[in-house]
Amino acid sequence: MDPRRPRKPFLALGCALAVVAGAPAAQPPEPSAEHAPLAARSLLIAVAAAGPRLVAVGDRGVIVLSDDRGRTWAQALDVPTQALLTGVCFLDEAHGVAVGHDEVILITADAGHSWKRTHFAPEAQRPLLDVWCGSGGRAIAVGAYSAYFVSQDGGESWATRKFTPAPPPATRARGESVGTQAAGGYHLNRIVSSGDSRLYIAAEAGHLYRSEDGGASWAGLTSPYEGSFFGMLPLADGALLAFGLRGNLYRSADAGATWAKIPTGTVALVADSVNVAKDGDALKQSPDDKIHVIDMKASLPKLVALLDGATRLAGHGVAIVGLAGVVLASDDGGRTFRRLPQADRGGLSAVLAVSDAELAAVGEDGVNLISLEGAPDGAATAP
Repeated sequence: MDPRRPRKPFLALGCALAVVAGAPAAQPPEPSAEHAPLAARSLLIAVAAAGPRLVAVGDRGVIVLSDDRGRTWAQALDVPTQALLTGVCFLDEAHGVAVGHDEVILITADAGHSWKRTHFAPEAQRPLLDVWCGSGGRAIAVGAYSAYFVSQDGGESWATRKFTPAPPPATRARGESVGTQAAGGYHLNRIVSSGDSRLYIAAEAGHLYRSEDGGASWAGLTSPYEGSFFGMLPLADGALLAFGLRGNLYRSADAGATWAKIPTGTVALVADSVNVAKDGDALKQSPDDKIHVIDMKASLPKLVALLDGATRLAGHGVAIVGLAGVVLASDDGGRTFRRLPQADRGGLSAVLAVSDAELAAVGEDGVNLISLEGAPDGAATAP
């Protein structure tokens, strides 16, 4: 996450498209990611599946690949950036998209072995934070200050769109229209899908959004919480989880119309406006708008809960990971959770299931394989 946070929201204006050329020849060259013998132990932010292969991305352009469910990893050969990569997705087993800081967008056609840069705008000072891949070559990249880019050709070219969601139902009932909820300027932290048409975005300052048309239009959801959300996870039958700062976890049974809070059994050590820095510390914004660094490894008498990544498991299973090595597991569709003890409290930012009993999680210490069969050290139950 980018520690620079907007001091106040900006109004989103209009919905017109402005074409952003894909990798024009005039763009300055950028050094490629350096080979790192311990690349799989470096800071990794996101992980995705390319068929049976796992692809993880992270610091200084590092991309690593695994063909044995996370047990061994090899670094990608050609990655034309040294920016922090924050999101990755695949349209099929071969074609994928990765995004990151410096507004960089990369694509691959060989399941992550090599990458090509198709967008790069460091002067914008607007990092991209996540990317979604759909069918027919569609992709959407989102990021800081409501950055919103769309592609119709698998990431070869991109158009930037102003993000102007309709207000949540409560404000629509008061007669407010599109743009009146000051949507622009908020960081769009995560974009996920439930099918190919229904999409969700988790954002800062308690903002949640839903699209029913593959991202052509968006509407705000009534939010249960004013702090930042870092992720959402669609479940079966329209159910949905939303999670973020201070261990806050909510479940909706109706696609985000109403919410129930789920206790996580964790204790928040730091307040709102916290992001994970490259070194795994926390960045806290004080009331005077100054950023202070907190050494997380020296500040863990209590369990920090910044929930950041989630995945569905077999049956009705769910796993959620976060700061300080938090791992929560559910066997009942996210209604109740148990906490799985971890010897290493390194921060975790994303997770995938590699079997019915094992997770591949990535974070400040690279890749971690986590067993789901360990004894819980705490339990959390929905009211």
